[in-house]
Amino acid sequence: MKLPRPFGGRTHLDGRPRELAAFIALGAALSAAAVVGVSWAAGFGAVADRLRHVDARWLPLAVAAEVLAYVGYVLAYREVARVEDGPSLPHSRALALVATGFGVFVARGGFSVDLHAFRQEFVDDREARVRVLGLGALEYALLAPATCIVAILLLLDHVHQPGTSLTMPWAIAVPAGGVLALSALRLRDRLRGRHGWRDHVAQWLDSIHVIRQLFFKLEHAAGPIGTGIYWFGDIACLAFCLRAFEGHFPSVAPLLIGYATGYALTRRTLPLAGAGAVEALLPFALLWTGTPLAAAVTAVLAYRIVNFWLPIVPAAFGLRSLRAAKPT
Repeated sequence: MKLPRPFGGRTHLDGRPRELAAFIALGAALSAAAVVGVSWAAGFGAVADRLRHVDARWLPLAVAAEVLAYVGYVLAYREVARVEDGPSLPHSRALALVATGFGVFVARGGFSVDLHAFRQEFVDDREARVRVLGLGALEYALLAPATCIVAILLLLDHVHQPGTSLTMPWAIAVPAGGVLALSALRLRDRLRGRHGWRDHVAQWLDSIHVIRQLFFKLEHAAGPIGTGIYWFGDIACLAFCLRAFEGHFPSVAPLLIGYATGYALTRRTLPLAGAGAVEALLPFALLWTGTPLAAAVTAVLAYRIVNFWLPIVPAAFGLRSLRAAKPT
């Protein structure tokens, strides 16, 4: 049985209330600045008109879709920890880790929470890093191929919007990156145990091996299924917000291209859960796929309230739970 590693020194989970409040305030300032900037580009009058004519009936469905997304991520999270004879995290701990990792008060991004948590579960610090890399790779193992397929179909149909500047990179880079990653796996054993950059590459290759186990072993199917549920729920949340402000649902293919482009880095990857960055990039990505900018900025504002600001409450409880569970 693997014993938890002791906490050593002060960590991001030990932030004082003033520090956490400062991070939340900083995130709010960055988000507000981005929304104001994009609203200026769209025209404040047009944005105000969209806000006045919102069909708010769709917003509770956006909340429900985001709850579904969290459920999916918890499933995927537990499976990444469990694969290859890893520990089976209790649902309550996995939920606390997921909620905290999506919180705005994590200055270095949610994956720092994951690294800290996996270090408690694995004796080997290197194995903890591999699991964190695997969790990040699992996020894109479904989203990137799905976006690639949609991009290729749009190119074959000679669709003009979204343009080739958005679809061509997805159609080319994803297959090329997949081939390179799978081909490099043969170097995994040769690089393991080395030092410096060779070990970093070996860790990355080990994380790809972890992902392969998740996809090709039936007992770990909850990993890919949970990731699929997460992406479905989060994209559905955005779709419901667009329906509320634009008056109709967007087409699936342009929505997926716009979402994946605007979310090139996920909430768990970016510092402060992407505060400001997503609000600035995602509206323009939706604009490039055919959504009017005024509708895009208001929909993204509602979407970020649902998937970014409302989860602060469970994130705060998750942080409290993790602190209470710290080994002494």
